[in-house]
Amino acid sequence: MLDETWPWIEGAHGLRSQLFGMLSDADLAFSPGGQALTLGALSREIGETEHAYAQSLTTLKHDWSYRQHGPDVTSEVARLDEWFHTLDDELRAALAALQGEDSEPMIDRGGSPVTIKFQLDACLQAMLIFLGKATVYLRVMDKPLPPEFQEYIG
Repeated sequence: MLDETWPWIEGAHGLRSQLFGMLSDADLAFSPGGQALTLGALSREIGETEHAYAQSLTTLKHDWSYRQHGPDVTSEVARLDEWFHTLDDELRAALAALQGEDSEPMIDRGGSPVTIKFQLDACLQAMLIFLGKATVYLRVMDKPLPPEFQEYIG
């Protein structure tokens, strides 16, 4: 699973790192208006989602209740980027711990149990949805899209 799925997840992490590399702290306060979150809050939300997926690989139960209660990551790009590196490490470690199991464990998502592969695919989809949203924010902010964003996200 790690060899098959991880490169895609790592690619999404790379796109996210490119995003953070082009943002300033002031950019994190941007909201396109209406009821839309700020870019910082949107980023925190996907971090909480990634944490839920990493924990589900450890506990075999998906729990959406986690909220980031540490230092506010919504206003500083460096702090946000550091947090995501920690989350990425947690996700990789949780997946690596499942390698070599004799039988594939199932994850309880509150309904029918799902496979680890399904869970990883759902995690990747969540990351890609975040990147799609971030692309809209970049366009509204009149920031140029990195070539990889244009190629993979649109």
